[in-house]
Amino acid sequence: MEAENQTQVTEFILVGFPGNWGVRVALFLMFLGAYVLTVVENVVIILLVQQSRTLHKPMYFFLANLSFLETWYISVTAPKLLFSFWSASSSIPFTHCMIQLYFFIALMCTECVLLAAMAYDRYVAICRPLHYPTVMSHRLCCCLALGCWATGFGISLAKIYFISHLSFCGPNVINHFFCDISPVLNLSCTDMSKAELVDFVLALLIFLFPLSITVLSYGCILATVLRMPTGKQKAFSTCASHLVVVTIFYSATIFMYARPRAIHAFNMNKVISIFYAIVTPAVNPFIYCLRNREVKEALKKLAYCQAI
Repeated sequence: MEAENQTQVTEFILVGFPGNWGVRVALFLMFLGAYVLTVVENVVIILLVQQSRTLHKPMYFFLANLSFLETWYISVTAPKLLFSFWSASSSIPFTHCMIQLYFFIALMCTECVLLAAMAYDRYVAICRPLHYPTVMSHRLCCCLALGCWATGFGISLAKIYFISHLSFCGPNVINHFFCDISPVLNLSCTDMSKAELVDFVLALLIFLFPLSITVLSYGCILATVLRMPTGKQKAFSTCASHLVVVTIFYSATIFMYARPRAIHAFNMNKVISIFYAIVTPAVNPFIYCLRNREVKEALKKLAYCQAI
């Protein structure tokens, strides 16, 4: 009754990264550079996969999906963060906060499942090479990609439904640079045990099942490669970049989200969030594609055609 008699919060205040003018300018330039670099890298990859016939393969189809995802993934948080460095007000309406949280969770969950689909693609390519063209048909690739997006956005919808129905009556200050799950939950003035439980169970499902598929796929790949008389280095090189991205992604996300209770967003959590929300999307295109021989050749051909 006490909570119901209090005024419902209509907006939140994002603390972000406070500091003097010089620090704010430096951070703004750093994050702006990362944002522009990420968008340009991923747009280039999408255009290359679309226009180059040599990249019309399942592996690059999934990489194009990942590039499209990460373009929006970083766009959910980066523009608001950049604006906060120059704005006198760091407030965000409650509805906008829930929308930002929904899309951030949805894209993160989608990436979890997409990484598993990419691991399965590599498993079929290395462990069942003769059946690869028939197994990984265009129809199956489209179904897998559509399933990844539907799963991510569906799970996020369930999470947001329970979070948005909590009561927030003050304080309304979020010690973060965007609306994240734990900082928002900590501001609720009503019982949030059900929302926490739903969030925790769905987080375990969306992380552990795709991670299990990824680990099993690469376990089979490792066993197959070790039995190869020749070509081990080439086989490993095609999977090494994927393993690096998977390790980085799951290490950060499991540390932040696979917890049974809401956590306070200390400055260390903001640093970790910067790593997986800003830095990782910026380096992933380079790890995945821009050092790949086929991608480099396709990029040279595209540049040559544009020059002519």
